Amino acid sequence: MTATDPALTALSQGWCALSLLHGKIEARIERALQSGHGLSVREYSLLGVLSRQHNGPGGHLQMKQVADAVVLSQSATTRLVTRLEDRGLLTRYLCDTDRRGIYTDVTEAGLTLLAEARPTNDSALRAALDEAAKSPELTPLVRAVEELRAPAQIA
Repeated sequence: MTATDPALTALSQGWCALSLLHGKIEARIERALQSGHGLSVREYSLLGVLSRQHNGPGGHLQMKQVADAVVLSQSATTRLVTRLEDRGLLTRYLCDTDRRGIYTDVTEAGLTLLAEARPTNDSALRAALDEAAKSPELTPLVRAVEELRAPAQIA
């Protein structure tokens, strides 16, 4: 394949369309969450990921798993956790079986804020998808997003 290969050009155009859709959705949600709840998309995502943890074997995520789930580096995730901890939305504690391990849990205040922000997130997502569906190049991607179902658990 060469750089002018039609398959590569189509692939590149598809990637650009997906990137455009992602950017439009994220920007819309970011504005809505910031103005309505003082949360960024990443903060909302982190609260959501951590709220799905449970007690018992495999119930708590390691920081690398959390970083993967919110699509950030481990250091950026640690900074994000610290900001939310400073706001009283998260707590950290040492793992009982491995003193090097640190777990992070959502506080009651964090769960309350997450519950309050969820309808805002969902509404902004719906509005962003509806707007994007008006663009012929994004319509198939919008349909694909609408048909996706998230995995039951984070690996």
